[in-house]
Amino acid sequence: MVEEKKGFFRGLVEKITGAVLSPEVGTTVPDTESVVPDTKTPLPGDDKTVTGDTKQNDRPGFFERLKRGLSKTHANLIGRIDSLVLGKKQIDADTLEELEEILISADIGVSTAVELIRTLEQRLKRNELKDGEALKRALKEEILTRLSWQGAALDTSSSSPYVILVIGVNGVGKTTTIGKLASSFITHGKRVLLAAGDTFRAAAAEQLEIWGERAGAEVIRHKEGADPSAVVFDACKAALARKCDILIVDTAGRLHTKINLMEEMKKIRRILGREIPGAPHETLLILDAATGQNAISQAKLFKESAAVTGIALTKLDGTAKGGIVVAISNEFKIPVRFIGVGEGIDDLREFDPTQFVEALFQ
Repeated sequence: MVEEKKGFFRGLVEKITGAVLSPEVGTTVPDTESVVPDTKTPLPGDDKTVTGDTKQNDRPGFFERLKRGLSKTHANLIGRIDSLVLGKKQIDADTLEELEEILISADIGVSTAVELIRTLEQRLKRNELKDGEALKRALKEEILTRLSWQGAALDTSSSSPYVILVIGVNGVGKTTTIGKLASSFITHGKRVLLAAGDTFRAAAAEQLEIWGERAGAEVIRHKEGADPSAVVFDACKAALARKCDILIVDTAGRLHTKINLMEEMKKIRRILGREIPGAPHETLLILDAATGQNAISQAKLFKESAAVTGIALTKLDGTAKGGIVVAISNEFKIPVRFIGVGEGIDDLREFDPTQFVEALFQ
């Protein structure tokens, strides 16, 4: 009878785990017959679990992932607001002063926080803020108002090829973002070409090639240390010859203080404009949301020196500083084009102000 129970237990474990329980208690050995050869390394964060020939995708929808990604920001902002107004039967000036401190600490930015509080003070005078829930609703409305000015999404059909120049400091996720953008465009039927213009960072071109292969995009590259302008020139010629819809140009991580790199950027822009009229059609600045006020400083400096037309904010899922979305949008009037809330290839999406605010306040 004991042996029958052990056999049933082994069978149950095998069905659940796909592994074979060895005779030794508490150990398993691989079931080599059911293992699929690793013919293609999955993308970081891939959401497909492979067991035999069966693929399963049980991830929640993007809105739920966005809510989870903003959970730290929600706790840092909305959670503290809830604590502030808990039990308050009346909102007064002292409450708004404390709220201002919370907004600033959540990286909404000093000027944006002050602006929000001044607006709420006017609503308080009009007796619109009778309790904590009314205050939260009003704050939600005011934040959405400051995000909703943003223009329409990128119209990549306005030029063929449509050229996106990607800039930002090292470590913010430029190459990863490019790979995810390429995958998204290709999913929507676009033919995409990538230019490995970062010839300074070791293995940057190889990393871009890996993402290009997985996304299904061709990559133009030269050897490490080559002239980035030469890479861009060849990429323009190739994009035109191959009738690509979109050309995405990677660049070396740079700061405004690196004069030689900023001059190189100007040269790249001249070549793009000469070879493809109107290019670059979008200069996309990649920012790491987790850096908070540093990301705001980068937005300011790059806007002044690199003609930034759009921003992609990465790593929102790993930070309590998601308030910088509001600060950047409101203070610099640069559209937030994309946000990243995870490592999965589909965790980079076009920014939707209404969806963002709903996920933040829920």
